[in-house]
Order: sequence, then structure tokens, then C-alpha cells
Amino acid sequence: MADANALPQQRRFAETLRPDAWWVQPLAVFLGFSAFIVYSTWAAFHPLHNGVCAYWYNGGGADYLSPFFSPEIFGYSPHALFGPAPAWWPGWLFFSPAFFVLWAPAGFRFTCYYYRGAYYKAFWADPINCAVGEPRKSYLGERYFPLIIQNVHRYFMYVAVIFIFILGYDAWEGMWFKDASGAEHFGIGIGTLVLALNTVFLACYTFGCHSLRHLIGGFLDEPSKVSACAKSYACVSCLNHRHMMWAWISLFWVGFSDVYVRLCAMGVWHDFHIIF
Repeated sequence: MADANALPQQRRFAETLRPDAWWVQPLAVFLGFSAFIVYSTWAAFHPLHNGVCAYWYNGGGADYLSPFFSPEIFGYSPHALFGPAPAWWPGWLFFSPAFFVLWAPAGFRFTCYYYRGAYYKAFWADPINCAVGEPRKSYLGERYFPLIIQNVHRYFMYVAVIFIFILGYDAWEGMWFKDASGAEHFGIGIGTLVLALNTVFLACYTFGCHSLRHLIGGFLDEPSKVSACAKSYACVSCLNHRHMMWAWISLFWVGFSDVYVRLCAMGVWHDFHIIF
């Protein structure tokens, strides 16, 4: 007679009783993440096109800066806070303004609670999907190196919030065009909308962060006991309920924003002005 209290035998890798196409979701996540990683890495290493800045567009009086390179600490555009490559930069090391920027959003997304669950499944098969056998036999959690560094997510969140305001300023700058005399006037181009939507989508993702919800709730297990904290917690929770959706929309759109600015700077695309 079988022991009713005995634990079921561990499934072999990819073994499952699920009749559905369980592999579609992790495959889609794998392809989506891989495409973004490949493109963003390529973009970071290609700040110039034929010797001209490829991440800043100023055609027709516009002023668009790619979010991959903002804030521009050192760089090739007029937005660079401290001018071109610093003198202390090693001559043997390739220089790109993106190196001073991408570490922050990359760290925020890499340690994000949603992204952890997504890329653990898609890249590490840990597990590859619910009720599907995984390749390892033991579970260590995130208490040991290197996964214990995932706990720095809350600190990356502080930096990510600052970036929202910086990108919002870039979107605002994209609303002011210079005419032939050099005078500025309000206008809206396709690039203006691209950068503005990028800020909105990233804000929806960032302000729906689990860590921010805990922070804005007052670090309380029962925020409802404090009226202000309860309202703030409920506001962030509205975005948090669709955290996955905003994560993917913002990931796609920030990549598209760089593509748009880059192709306009290269002369491949023309930025149409809606209000000029």
C-alpha cells in the first residue's frame, strides 16, 4: 500500500502533465529580453554614425536626446554636462556616454520582482514554467551570492525615480523648437510625442514598483491605519496591479525611442511637425 504522506517524485527537466503549450510564454520572454539586450548593447557601443552624434537630433530646430544617453554626463552633444570624453578615460577603452547611464535602469530592471520571475523561467528554467520539471535538484533561494544582491532593488528604485524627472525634462526640451533666427517657440513633433510617451510609460512602470509601494505605504504591514499612507499605497497599487504590462510597454518604448532619435539623426526618418 502506498504511503499517503510520501512526497511525489521530482519531475525530470521539462516533464509535466500540462496539456497546454506551456513553453510559449517563457520562449516569448526569452526572445523579447534577448532582442532588447542585444539592441541596447549595440546602441551603447555606437554613439556616433559617420563621425556624427547618433543619439541627438536637432533637425528642423528640434532637440531630441535618446533616453539611452540621458542624462549625458560626458558626450558628443550640446547636452553633455561636462563636455566630451574626460581626460582620465583610458585611451585603450572604448568610450560611450551610455556607459554612465545604462547601469541604473539596467540594475533597476534586473532586480525587479517581476523581471526576476520572468527571466528565472526564460533563461535559467528555474522553473521553466509552473508544474514543469526543472534542471536542478535543490533550492537555495536568494539568500546566497550572487542572488542575494537582488536585495539592492530598493536602492536602484531611488535612482530610477530620479531618472523619470530627467527624462521628463528631456521631453519638455523636445517641445521647444528653434527657428532660423535662433529664437525658441513651442511646438510638437513626432519625436516630442515619442519622448513624452516614453516618460509616461517609464513612470507607470517605476511608480508601480513593489519597493515603492512598501516605501510610500509608510513601511507598515497595515497601512490602512494611517490615512495618508493608505491612500498613497492604494494609488501605487493601481499601477502595481499591471506591473507586468507596464514593464513590457516601457521596455519596448524606451528601445523604440532610441531607434526613433537615431534614425532621425542618421537622416533615415524625417521628423514631422504637428505644431510648429
